[in-house]
Amino acid sequence: MELYLIIVIILFILAISDLVVGVSNDAVNFLNSAIGSNVAPRYVIMIVASIGILVGTTFSSGLMEVARKGIFNPQFFYLNEIMVIFLAVMITDVLLLDLYNTFALPTSTTVSIVFELLGAAVAVSLIKIGNTGESLGDLVKYINTSKAFAIISGILLSVVIAFTAGAIIQFITRMIFTFDYKVRLKRYGAIWGGIALTAITFFILIKGAKGSSFLTSENQEWIKTHSNTILLVSFFVWAIILQLVQWFTKINILKPIVLVGTFALALAFAANDLVNFIGVPLAGLSTYKIGLSSSDPFGIYMEALTQKVSTPTILLLIAGGIMVVTLWFNKKSRSVTKTEVNLGRQSEGFERFESTLLSRSIVGMSVGLNNLYKKVVPSPIQNSISTRFNNVNSQLSLFSSNNSPAFDLIRASVNLMVASMLISFATSLKLPLSTTYVTFMVAMGTSLSDKAWGRDSAVYRVTGVITVIGGWFLTAIIAFTISGTFAVIIYYGELPAIILLTLLAAFFIYKTHILHKNKSIEEEKLQYGQIEEKTTQIDSIKTFVNHLSPYLESIGNAYRNSLENFNKGSIVGLKENNQQIKAIKKNANFLVAEVLSVVKKFPEEKNKTRRRLGKMIANIQQLYIHTKDINQKCLTHIANNHTLPIGDQVKELGIIREHLDSTLNSVITILKEGTLENIEDYQNQKEKFAEAISTFDENQLYRISQGKDTTRNSMLFIELLSESESIANHTSSLVTLLKKNYDKYKIKDVE
Repeated sequence: MELYLIIVIILFILAISDLVVGVSNDAVNFLNSAIGSNVAPRYVIMIVASIGILVGTTFSSGLMEVARKGIFNPQFFYLNEIMVIFLAVMITDVLLLDLYNTFALPTSTTVSIVFELLGAAVAVSLIKIGNTGESLGDLVKYINTSKAFAIISGILLSVVIAFTAGAIIQFITRMIFTFDYKVRLKRYGAIWGGIALTAITFFILIKGAKGSSFLTSENQEWIKTHSNTILLVSFFVWAIILQLVQWFTKINILKPIVLVGTFALALAFAANDLVNFIGVPLAGLSTYKIGLSSSDPFGIYMEALTQKVSTPTILLLIAGGIMVVTLWFNKKSRSVTKTEVNLGRQSEGFERFESTLLSRSIVGMSVGLNNLYKKVVPSPIQNSISTRFNNVNSQLSLFSSNNSPAFDLIRASVNLMVASMLISFATSLKLPLSTTYVTFMVAMGTSLSDKAWGRDSAVYRVTGVITVIGGWFLTAIIAFTISGTFAVIIYYGELPAIILLTLLAAFFIYKTHILHKNKSIEEEKLQYGQIEEKTTQIDSIKTFVNHLSPYLESIGNAYRNSLENFNKGSIVGLKENNQQIKAIKKNANFLVAEVLSVVKKFPEEKNKTRRRLGKMIANIQQLYIHTKDINQKCLTHIANNHTLPIGDQVKELGIIREHLDSTLNSVITILKEGTLENIEDYQNQKEKFAEAISTFDENQLYRISQGKDTTRNSMLFIELLSESESIANHTSSLVTLLKKNYDKYKIKDVE
């Protein structure tokens, strides 16, 4: 039994790690609405969520049975087989969730644990079938197919229900309150808030009480018997409290609604998802205890695991404490939250995801349906609905462009109300549906209903949603496959395999931590478009100028890599450079967003400055386009096995590269030093570059006339000269525009 004691210890160590990586991923579920709407300072939101988690852990006891008997039938497994399943599941879960956190993608901890249990149980069952000579059809004896199917179906169905419910309720709510909800909120906001908070109270208290570890059966029966009274009293109490708040304070009653909703959703999360993190280790401990109490621990089936066991409240609270600490200090949780908030934000701006054929098709169909709607629905009805969704006077407009929430408090309250109701209801039925699926799809449904996905952003948002949902299905496949593989390795490898896999998990987590840290540093460098609130427009322009120099550095690096790899004929180097150029595109988008933020700061009469900033946008975008084109043309030329550049061309391209490097470095020096004292150096470099372009252009024409070069080579060489000249010209245009605003570290306040 010593080996299995070691396994139990490892299970609980992994449980701590799983709590950390699990909360990092699932924090988005209950923080998204509060953070996205800027309902309160972050520390206030975190305190509310932390209390919700601690309370919610005490409601999760009933769900712990899922890990013991929800997916497989323990009465057909021996102790060693059960332990193999549990250990394979926990190692897989830690690795999988940590991987998703690293790439800031919200995934489902419920789906991962369900399919890990299924994968490991199927693998061990197949081994048993092979050892005993049973048929493959006997697999259904070992797997709790009906329960597993119910859980999986519930998870998938929740995606559709959550999206639909979120969209419909948000549509109705917006029709009632509109985007300019201040006046209407005073009229009937207390009634609406009373309904919302009563619904949350009903599902949390009445339905969730079934899984509580501290409420007695008598308490639960009393709550069930008096549920109608509780609902009625709850509505009047909440409505009266909110109305009094409106009458006697200046507090926006949506704020306490969102904060209470955040508490409720954090509670629902902890009640429903805690099983995903500690359910397996607790089941492993129970298995070990059963073995110790038996005279033949390895010769009996684990039928005792099918019995109902109550989890001690102290263990649940310890797990809750670990979750709270993780919530406050783990940086990966912020990355995952950022992904969901950006996909649902009301405003336009930089989009993390690119357009795809599928997303374009979906948006195209949506546009077609919208056109059909315009033809079928009478104009008066369309106009009436449009006025309710007119966001010109939105409450978001009261914020500065830099500090504006991603969406308003109306949508935040709907997100929380709908999600907490759905999750708590599932918890009451002991169905561990995915809190990630529910909260994410509710948020996407409300954002769609709120027309947050405009024609200019829809295709990118749809790509993001498809990416996340696709990641969920990938989670299931990976979880099933890896967990099953680990189970086989542990079954046959025993202690050496356990040590090896545990060390592998530790090494993997360390590497992903380094990767996430590096990604975070890179993202911080790219946080253009996030100009902080400044006292003057001048400060904002200075911020933009400071961000321009690293952009030009990246342009110079990519340009240099393109020509060097082209001269070498390195298709691998050019492909790698393509990836770097994709990062430049993000730089360009951030910079453009930042310039647009600056434009909004200038009053209408300063048209000259606004026009200059508009020209800057064009130059920034063209620098990226020409850099990308150079690399792509070189890559295509080599991929088609065309002739490499001849001796003189190699030399001339090297000189062009050096001249453009010097030109860009001169501009970067001007930007970094904040002075035009080195403008003459830049102008000299610019003239040398222009002379070299002219000379080499003539040289190439001479080579063509003498038949010394192939047609393809000649065409590419001339194109490279032209593209290089364009990069220099757009850089020159930027300098010219900056000269009109720059004066010895100061920006002129242009009239």
